[in-house]
Amino acid sequence: MPWTSTAGLRRSCAVKNNPAGSIAFSSLAARHNGGVESLAGATFKDRLRVAGLLAARAGLALRRSLGAPVRAAIGLGRRPPERLLIAPQDIRTSDPTLAADIYAGYFAFGGKIINAHGRSPFELEPVSAAWARALAGFGWLRHLRAADTAVARANARALVDDFLSLAGRPSQIPAWEPEVAARRMLAFLSQSPVILDGADRPFYRRFMKGLGRTQLFLERKIAGGLAGESRLLAAIALAEFGLCAEGTRNLTRKGTKLLAEELDRQILPDGGHIGRNPEILLDLLPDLLPLRQAYAARGLHPPAQLLNAIDRMLPMLRLFRHGDGTLALFNGMGVTPPELLATILAYDDVRAQALTSARHSGYQRLQAEDAIVLIEAGRPPPQIFSNRAHAGCSSFEFSLGAQRLVINCGAPDANRAAAREAARMTAAHSTLVIDDTSSCRFALHTGLQKWLGDQIVSGPDKVDVERLDQPSGTMVAVAHNGYEARYGLIHERRILLSKDGMTLTGADRLRAAKPGEPVEGHPFALRFHIHPNVRLRRVREGRAVLCILPNGRRWLFETSAGQANIEESIFFAAPDGPRSCAQIAVHGETGPGGTGVEWSFRHIERKPPRSET
Repeated sequence: MPWTSTAGLRRSCAVKNNPAGSIAFSSLAARHNGGVESLAGATFKDRLRVAGLLAARAGLALRRSLGAPVRAAIGLGRRPPERLLIAPQDIRTSDPTLAADIYAGYFAFGGKIINAHGRSPFELEPVSAAWARALAGFGWLRHLRAADTAVARANARALVDDFLSLAGRPSQIPAWEPEVAARRMLAFLSQSPVILDGADRPFYRRFMKGLGRTQLFLERKIAGGLAGESRLLAAIALAEFGLCAEGTRNLTRKGTKLLAEELDRQILPDGGHIGRNPEILLDLLPDLLPLRQAYAARGLHPPAQLLNAIDRMLPMLRLFRHGDGTLALFNGMGVTPPELLATILAYDDVRAQALTSARHSGYQRLQAEDAIVLIEAGRPPPQIFSNRAHAGCSSFEFSLGAQRLVINCGAPDANRAAAREAARMTAAHSTLVIDDTSSCRFALHTGLQKWLGDQIVSGPDKVDVERLDQPSGTMVAVAHNGYEARYGLIHERRILLSKDGMTLTGADRLRAAKPGEPVEGHPFALRFHIHPNVRLRRVREGRAVLCILPNGRRWLFETSAGQANIEESIFFAAPDGPRSCAQIAVHGETGPGGTGVEWSFRHIERKPPRSET
């Protein structure tokens, strides 16, 4: 899958700061082979896999079509519940000052701001799909509740009434995407005290009818084969509605059963999500923790799957955590909301230690003193869960206390579609890249996005991981076959963190997938993306790079490959939007017997050699 290198990424991307804070990207694929890659260059194995995916999708569409009459009959004659009995806690942080902005008609979501000028925001043309989803998800109601004023309560009720009147019935708008509908149900339930305070009977009935319509909508979507993360979120919403509303014993039973099934399916034994995105844990736990409390409030035993999932997810969340409190930038993780992470971890009663080896989720953690190394060592997730996954197998991040040194580029926000595609490529990760080619193939680059969305079509299906504690430190070795089909090569990486945390050594090797076969010459690059706050300087006539951290600590990068170059890169996961940064790049070409490159980051106390002119 041809793609420009991340050094070229900065040159080929036109970064423009506009009032909305968006970033415009020129076509990245146009730099290679005339643009989007088709299946013409795919291997037979890739074509077979794509054919299977398309056949499965066609089968699902047929089953949905045949089952439409049955789904339409779901809920016929059923009356919506008449009242709510409990309101689950919303543990997400809130800002009462935002209530004043909302009251003034300013709605800021997804990096976009709209002034309603006295109109209902549900009458306006949305500036982006992300803005529309955030508006219709009603998560912002918590800010109105935090204001705790009569004006804020009246405003919340009026905005909910606007939605019920203008967009309260299922349609093809973003507000009625299953995930948005489930988020809205959870927000309505948790914020029902502020919505219903002082409400008259007719509004209460409209509100409950709106919840009933959402219940039917989600039940029908689930019956129609709703899959992926949206199915779990819908299960959470239905289970919570069953607990909160009066006379919904059947819904409570069905919702609990569905919830248990999806937690079994989606939460892996080590606590990671099957989609392998750390951000999903941050999304799920603020809903699962109040749900656990809601069962207790109704005097019911939560399903064992819920309790076990929470107990496993919290240590897994700690695995991804760097010393500065942010999460590693793997497989769709973007900006870490520090206040939300702190709130979630406060619910960890036993203060469990971070996992060090998560083989089910495909991650490794090395830690010595204040040095932390996090390694991506897993296969791509199943296709239905791969819409946000990255081609970053064997990439790593390295931090020292509160200072980040080696990073991945991370995922930008939902409004930066072109940037999100670029951030998924292997070149946007701190690992080895062959011929500017990603180790995974995406539906977008095979011309199949219309049918498969943003899914990964193929990638490493064999990833070997070895972890070994040695007298000198802890070593992790990763080998993957993501380049076997196209280049006949296996990428092996070995990383060792010394016991005192003062040295990180590594070795990358490309070898023939079939022993004895000659290896053709292919260009490759070792890329180490560096955090924007770190200053770089080439030293020792370009054979090394001095890394100067904000706190003054100095680390020296050295390599056995000769020259170490400093090239441009982008840090997509900064809170204020994409930032320019640098990367250390080591270029080479595979030889007949394979290729090996050794490298290291070493803490130095003495004054470094003079920089090259």
